[in-house]
Amino acid sequence: QVQLVESGGGLVQAGGSLRLSCAASGRTLSTYAMAWFRQAPGKEREFVARISWGTYYADSVKGRFTISRDNAKNTVYLRMSSLKPEDTAVYYCNTQDRTWAWGQGTQVTVSS
Repeated sequence: QVQLVESGGGLVQAGGSLRLSCAASGRTLSTYAMAWFRQAPGKEREFVARISWGTYYADSVKGRFTISRDNAKNTVYLRMSSLKPEDTAVYYCNTQDRTWAWGQGTQVTVSS
């Protein structure tokens, strides 16, 4: 059974930066196309970024967020810069197809 653990969220002012981490037990993440998703209050969970052979981003974060992976640490990262209040959400990682059970997510709050 795969367990996903997201971390690195917090409260940051607009324009600031954060780096989120996604660790997994039970699977080798490098063999999967991995993605970050987010869910803001009252909204559906949405795609943010994906990494496989290359990277792909939602238009809303393109140029500000960077997804990467460290295969030695079996971890996927999301570097977020130039944060905006509308980036406030709980951030989750999963395969690009949302194959596994969701982790608890990590809260990102951007103040104006």
